[in-house]
Amino acid sequence: MIKRLGPGKRLSQASIHGNTVYLAGQVPDDYSGDVKAQTKQVLDKIDALLKEAGTDKNNILSATVWLPNINDRDAMNTVWDAWVPEVGPARACVESKLADPAILVEIAVIAAIP
Repeated sequence: MIKRLGPGKRLSQASIHGNTVYLAGQVPDDYSGDVKAQTKQVLDKIDALLKEAGTDKNNILSATVWLPNINDRDAMNTVWDAWVPEVGPARACVESKLADPAILVEIAVIAAIP
């Protein structure tokens, strides 16, 4: 059985199957901030979705980070490093054009549900 969080016609914010939750790529709600501010917003959204799914950031198995400008990686990592547990998940960070030029970061995660 598959449970969907924040379901919509095009996508759900998260899908749960068994003891695994798959989050869609999360972007900030407010595009006016710099990459640090946008990363903080995205991580807050991830925290909320993981909580709704019955897990938390300590159970993240994998993360993918998209940046339209890879030179923003260090700034994004400053926020990521303060948020991620002592032992981080598997992670990819890639440069990619995003849906709106004002979006500076998008993050998707897969997490275990204990």
